[in-house]
Amino acid sequence: MKSTILFFLLLLLSVSTFAQAQYSTTNKEAIKNFALANQSIDEHMYDQAIAQLQKAIAADANFIEAHAQLGDMMHLQRNNAGAIQEFKKIIALNPDFSRAVYLKVGDIEISEAMYPDALKHVQKYLTYAGITDEKKLYAQKLAKDCLFAIEALQHPVTFKPINMGPDINTANDEYSPVATADDNTIIFTRQIKRNEDFFQSSKINSEWQKAVYLSDKINTPDYNEGSESISQDGKFLFFTGCNRPDGRGRCDIYVAQKKGDDWGRPFDLSPPVNTSGWESQPSISADGRTLYFVSNRKGGYGGYDIWKSTLTAKGWGEPENLGPTINTAYNEQSPFIHPDDSTLYFCSNGWPGMGNQDLFVSRLGKDGKWKVPQNLGYPINTNGDESGLCLTANGSYAFFSSNKLSGYGGFDIYTFEVPPNLRPHIVTYVKGFVSDAKTKQPLEAAVEILDLENTKPVYQDYSSFEKGDFLATIASGKNYGLNISKPGYLFYSENFSLVKHTSGNPFNITVFLEPIEVGNKVILKNIFFDTNKYELEPESRSELQKLMEFLALNPTVHIEVSGHTDNVGNDELNQKLSENRAKSVYDYLISRKVDPARLVYKGYGKTQPIAPNLTDEDRAKNRRTEFKITAK
Repeated sequence: MKSTILFFLLLLLSVSTFAQAQYSTTNKEAIKNFALANQSIDEHMYDQAIAQLQKAIAADANFIEAHAQLGDMMHLQRNNAGAIQEFKKIIALNPDFSRAVYLKVGDIEISEAMYPDALKHVQKYLTYAGITDEKKLYAQKLAKDCLFAIEALQHPVTFKPINMGPDINTANDEYSPVATADDNTIIFTRQIKRNEDFFQSSKINSEWQKAVYLSDKINTPDYNEGSESISQDGKFLFFTGCNRPDGRGRCDIYVAQKKGDDWGRPFDLSPPVNTSGWESQPSISADGRTLYFVSNRKGGYGGYDIWKSTLTAKGWGEPENLGPTINTAYNEQSPFIHPDDSTLYFCSNGWPGMGNQDLFVSRLGKDGKWKVPQNLGYPINTNGDESGLCLTANGSYAFFSSNKLSGYGGFDIYTFEVPPNLRPHIVTYVKGFVSDAKTKQPLEAAVEILDLENTKPVYQDYSSFEKGDFLATIASGKNYGLNISKPGYLFYSENFSLVKHTSGNPFNITVFLEPIEVGNKVILKNIFFDTNKYELEPESRSELQKLMEFLALNPTVHIEVSGHTDNVGNDELNQKLSENRAKSVYDYLISRKVDPARLVYKGYGKTQPIAPNLTDEDRAKNRRTEFKITAK
């Protein structure tokens, strides 16, 4: 009884206080219901508060404060249409009642794609004096969103999303898709009863197979696994794990390595990548040496920023913020670095867009700096939230998730053809298998691909122990050298010219490594000379270095360096040219302190062709430099 009396005393006191306040009404019934509504709000009884505010307005339709409170409550309950209606009533009743109402209604109108109305209200807000810098910055951002969206709606981009079907999508939520470079494996997150786990689907004969549970080594029943990135060869999976007992913060980045047909135990990346803060949404570069991720750590430009860490001899280096041409005072998330290593896709609510989070692309300039991001346009972006984009290696198609299209339930995974102006640089991939030339058994061998112009490696890894396979992506516009080596074997060399490459067609290669035995030969495919000359071209340095390393690892081996030509031209001149080219390699090795007693050189001219001299392609094969084991 006492508590009931106390409640009514407090309520009467509250009504009396409100009656004494300066409101836009003196109607006691309106003020009483307004007071009751505020009491309900304090007790989180929002539906009841809305009903009480509507009673207050019924008692006095010009009660501005009740319209303002009702607009806030409807927005809280996600009734944006109702909230907009209430805020507009305030403006009609008293345009200068509160400048804040213009920012509120403009913000909500953007989320409802009412861009012209939103622009008018936001611009009105900016006419008021005394606005804080933070509010002014936000209002200016909203105005830019409106201007961009109005223009984007008039110039839509091509967008035809295709649901990936019931073998991948279910009545549960599926999202965060990533694919390997050969576009034959996709890994994604599926949420079942609020638990997030990874699933995988493989493409066979151009058809995606029914998705299967990824692995008990990675998925857990008690923690969520999500926001993943897979290396281009499918051997390493970086992902986000939150609140795990071995973590360092609320969310950490983990990595797991493929072990045969299963995965090894994931481990938490050590500092400085993971901290006591929040690290998530990793994206690994094609060469596996740069990790992009999202963090709210100190030193950023806003809430969530995109950072990167580079792998060093001592582990992952100190993370570097991507800077103000990527990050804003708001949130940038879901980075995806394309295999060309120079095109970054991400989502942001800071750059001009359609409202909320939009998808953007930024390209790395020749100066090594990221360019101002480009919005992917409407209808790829809408007034809702867009995030989690992943592209195929050839850049033609993208995967994404959405709950706004007709699907199988909740979030589904879709694919669409990327408009040409939004695509990355053309890349292709080298997919190879390494085996013993005699036994045909798979070999775990070191695989290195170098940019021949600067001799820098763009890929360094090992073929797998189980299958001897490897996969590496390479960008167009350059010349590359491939070297494969293993102790006890001759190394293998190849080159790829992608200077004028205009398609994503892959290179498939099967390599049989020859054991180190007398008489076995290696063609040095990355030794280059100008036409009819014997001076070594600078692009030959990496191959010569590989040859020196081979000799250093096998100190008892003796070799003959030989030069060969096609059958075009004077036989005597060809013989002399082949001998001089072999001598150039010999002299280079001697100048680098290789023991002359281990080396001989010889020119064979046209006498030892490895292909018929009938086509330009075959004649090019015959113009070669090689070495032969003469003693071991």
